[in-house]
Amino acid sequence: MECGILGKVKEYIGKYRMIAPGDTVVAGVSGGADSVCLFFLLCELAGEIGFRLAVVHVNHGIRQGDADADEAYVEGLCRERGVPLTAVHEDVRAYAARERISEEEAGRKVRYRAFREALDWYADGGADGLGRRSSNGEFCSCGKGKIAVAHNANDRAETMLFHLFRGTGLAGMAGIRPVRGCVIRPILCLERGEIEEFLAERGISFCIDRTNMEDTYTRNRIRNHIFPYVEKEICQGAVGHMCGTADLLAETEGYVRRQAQAAYLRCVADSVQPEAGAADGRGTAGLPELDADRLLAEDPFIRRQVLLLALERVTEGRKDITSVHVGEMERLLGKEGSKQISLPYGLVVRREPRREGVRLVFCREDGKKDSRKEVCGGAEGFPVPLHVPTGGGLAVPGLGEVVFTLLERGNLPPESGLSAFFLGKSQFIPQKSCTKWFDYDRITKSLLFRTRETGDYLTIHQNGKLSRKKLKDYMIGEKIPRNQRDEIYVLADGSHVLWVPGYRISEYYKVTEDTRRILQVQIRGGL
Repeated sequence: MECGILGKVKEYIGKYRMIAPGDTVVAGVSGGADSVCLFFLLCELAGEIGFRLAVVHVNHGIRQGDADADEAYVEGLCRERGVPLTAVHEDVRAYAARERISEEEAGRKVRYRAFREALDWYADGGADGLGRRSSNGEFCSCGKGKIAVAHNANDRAETMLFHLFRGTGLAGMAGIRPVRGCVIRPILCLERGEIEEFLAERGISFCIDRTNMEDTYTRNRIRNHIFPYVEKEICQGAVGHMCGTADLLAETEGYVRRQAQAAYLRCVADSVQPEAGAADGRGTAGLPELDADRLLAEDPFIRRQVLLLALERVTEGRKDITSVHVGEMERLLGKEGSKQISLPYGLVVRREPRREGVRLVFCREDGKKDSRKEVCGGAEGFPVPLHVPTGGGLAVPGLGEVVFTLLERGNLPPESGLSAFFLGKSQFIPQKSCTKWFDYDRITKSLLFRTRETGDYLTIHQNGKLSRKKLKDYMIGEKIPRNQRDEIYVLADGSHVLWVPGYRISEYYKVTEDTRRILQVQIRGGL
């Protein structure tokens, strides 16, 4: 079994060219089963492949006592094997509060920052590191160092399912990739059962993070309930089948992206190329200009990918860009005359008839601020959970100060009036115009107070069932004057609106008897 696992991982590393002789590999080791397995496999492979191994352990300061024991365990492993260790201490809760992000996201950011800093240090000669930094300070570009993390096949399958539930494309369905930049995942080919069997046969102990057994996070619920049922009742070996599909989808996504990039260059307006070069396709303002006729001649699927590529060139990835926005751009192509639509990030896409043909021009909104930056003081939004100091909050124009509080079902303040609902003494949630409560665990994206955007919708009861209603249609139904609709701030989770202050909240986010954590949003000095 040992040789089988070692050989399987070595073959996987070779297949994706994860490590080359002379590399410095910094491995993230938490002390859990996955990372301990990764540690022992890399120790054995270091001599065979010819790379130097170092370890980074991050103490998040959350699980007091257990966290210190985990660190001591990892220190012992490294000392026994003579592997250099960098132990990093970070108050993740304080960091999450400071950055206004979830503890889960804060932990991820802290870990990868520690990994990269350690890699830079070893790459620059620290502790006789074999790597070297490039002139711009970016280690990854020199190809001599890697960050190894311990995601496994189950993690990949769980991520695929998580993305599928929320709605995704080819990239999301491919799940976790074996290699992304300088980050490698050598044991992504191993299922959790194989990892535990490997450690058991060798008599290797590991630390147990009890929070992984809790159903606090959506991923934990998928891990603890859905996959055990699937493997037992539906299809044994489902994780392996899903990972095989993920590999196929990753290859498909890579092929589609290459075809889309070629199509993008074909669609760049001729007048743009002398300005910025065919490789970029940007006009004098640094934003794309596409030939509408050429774009319409492309296959519809590739056409949509071209539009996404154009957006990638002017935004930080595709965050907050949905299929609704792409559909709006496609419909814009079929219109007559000069038309335009507004997109997130303060972008406008214009259909401009010109002497040389119709152009699809991407530009910034003139004289209009990005509503997110206006509300959030320059940040892209208020991510979840919202850690706001007591007595502090978010100043929202036209509303007042908005205060966010995360409540636990078992520890509700008496003044909220929620206890009666959960104790079965009342069938209704208290109705207060300036205070609303939401099921915190249903929030999946960055939570923002902002003005409306194309694609926004509410979930309402209609004909005895839940259904989506466009925010625009809702505002029309409420007879909100057209000139006031763009001035109203809404609380939104991506395109899904939780609350239109002064009007209603979305049925989807309402607190129910199954709710465990509640987000309280209170407006002071407004409404």
